[in-house]
Amino acid sequence: MFLVFFMAAVLWVLGLIMGVSRNARLSTVGAVFGVVLLLQLVLPDGHPLREATGQSPALWLMLAGAFVLALIYGQGLKALRQRANKKEPEMPEKTGTFSETELDRYARHIVLRELGGLGQKRLKQAKALVIGAGGLGSPALQYLAAAGVGTIGVIDDDEVENANLQRQVIHRDADIGVPKVFSAKQAMEAQNPNVVVHPYHRRLTDEIATDLFGDYDLILDGTDNFETRYLVNKTAVETGKPLISGALSQWEGQLSLFEPAKGAPCYQCIFPEAPAAGLAPSCSEAGVVGPLPGVVGAMMAVEAVKVITGAGMPLRGEMLIYDALYGESRKITLSKRADCPTCGSIAG
Repeated sequence: MFLVFFMAAVLWVLGLIMGVSRNARLSTVGAVFGVVLLLQLVLPDGHPLREATGQSPALWLMLAGAFVLALIYGQGLKALRQRANKKEPEMPEKTGTFSETELDRYARHIVLRELGGLGQKRLKQAKALVIGAGGLGSPALQYLAAAGVGTIGVIDDDEVENANLQRQVIHRDADIGVPKVFSAKQAMEAQNPNVVVHPYHRRLTDEIATDLFGDYDLILDGTDNFETRYLVNKTAVETGKPLISGALSQWEGQLSLFEPAKGAPCYQCIFPEAPAAGLAPSCSEAGVVGPLPGVVGAMMAVEAVKVITGAGMPLRGEMLIYDALYGESRKITLSKRADCPTCGSIAG
């Protein structure tokens, strides 16, 4: 064994004198060790070479293990030192006071009499959940992030397709094939790094809805199927969350705030049951003009800002209907149904 150590030391010193790199010298010594270990494993007991190199492979294996542990420890210590020495970028607090950058960014909000600094602080502390990252969800998510809503959740189980890009403007051509929630998160954080985005790449189900809604202050529903709409409505009523709901088809969009806890009807008060198949075709079947989701989705974001800050008169108990083809809009009053199976027992 002494002979092996002597040979390793000689090779190390020669390499040092010749200017060989440390990694190359370690490789050479490692090769010597490998040859010795191979001799110990292959040669029979009593062989002269085996006797001269330690007689048993067990000791060499123990030495190898100690060397590996020391190497791992050294690399870990080096990584910790690098991390300690690395200057972390300063990030503004997600809640509480505003950085200078945020004050400049939200200046047009702060000077509004109906919002002001208090309203902007409420936006920063708010948590909004958007159901769907498609036509309605895209502009709603973009404007919620731009407005400074502190925490934004988005749930969708779909991936970006080429046919989406005509109207779902939060996604890009390069995002085709990417889950919509991750594409949306990337766009929102690129637009405003001061917000926290929670993406949920899955379908909203009854099993997760209650717990998920419980983490947020208000819900925005931009889905395009009635099964999910009724689930969202039921869960919002059960958890006491205000629900901003948008819908569109072809050239027309509609928008309302459903909040039975404050005397307004819920979604099922207005639409007691889903229409029969074919009576309410989806956008893929009936078509939709590209900018229309942007109009209605942006209106949903405005309603969210009003609900969070207490500004103005939200569309609580009203429905706004927008006809893009003729440039007309109108509002209708919605009534709560006492016999509604979802919210009939809730007193406003």
